[in-house]
Amino acid sequence: MVTRISKKIYLYLIFLFLYAPIIILVIYSFNESKSRGVWSGFTLKWYRELFNDREIASALYNTVAIAVLSSIIATIIGTAAALGIYNMKKFAKTIIMNLTYLPVLNPDIVTGVSLMLLFVFIKSFTNIGLGFFTMLLAHITFNIPYVILSVLPKLRQFDKHIYEAALDLGSTPFYAISKVVIPEIAPGIVTGFLLAFTLSIDDFVISFFTTGSGVSNLSIYIYSMARRGINPKINALSTLMFTTVLILLLIINKRTSKNEAGNSNINLIKSSNNNKNKNLKGGYNAA
Repeated sequence: MVTRISKKIYLYLIFLFLYAPIIILVIYSFNESKSRGVWSGFTLKWYRELFNDREIASALYNTVAIAVLSSIIATIIGTAAALGIYNMKKFAKTIIMNLTYLPVLNPDIVTGVSLMLLFVFIKSFTNIGLGFFTMLLAHITFNIPYVILSVLPKLRQFDKHIYEAALDLGSTPFYAISKVVIPEIAPGIVTGFLLAFTLSIDDFVISFFTTGSGVSNLSIYIYSMARRGINPKINALSTLMFTTVLILLLIINKRTSKNEAGNSNINLIKSSNNNKNKNLKGGYNAA
């Protein structure tokens, strides 16, 4: 009994340590004073000023646009790559998987500097300078391995015979993949997309090295503002982003639980039908 209570207390303390900063940030986004240590009353003026600030609006637009585009493109490429890796032979698969792990284990600053040097080298032959496009390419690059690593576990759970049966019944490979394989591995694809989206919004180091003048996301803008002092508008912006992501995760978790419940019901029906067929066959054989 004492051990169970101590475990619960330890768990609550861990969650308190993790979420206390976010709770304080949300509370002080409604603080009338600019001071981060003095509560002087409830107000919504920081939210009003937030929506009227053009620089923050531009940084927010760049952040969301790059996060959405890079996540979609990385999910498409990563899913296709996972399908190809899954069907490789063991030796080739081992080599490709080791190459896939490298960008994940590589420090962000090394990846950022490497991509910056690559883009500067490309700039010497073309007119493409550092800016929105290079930041987008950088985010796609470091998001792809995370999508691959999210989709592959679902492919390992997938029964190959279903895909082969679809081909035997006359389906084309593309139709079989889009109508049979993709729906089965959809949870892994969604997880990869959400992970890529979160990493893209959260990234600072790689974005800092691959952007140009006049183009910044929220992390770069907050960094430049922090050297002059944090404005309470950042608290309001962070609160809105946290609320949006939380609502999105709740919706996805609800949909995932419904899908899992539906799949369990289908499996239960299939197992009951199999049992009935076995019983009928046994009755026929006995007769």
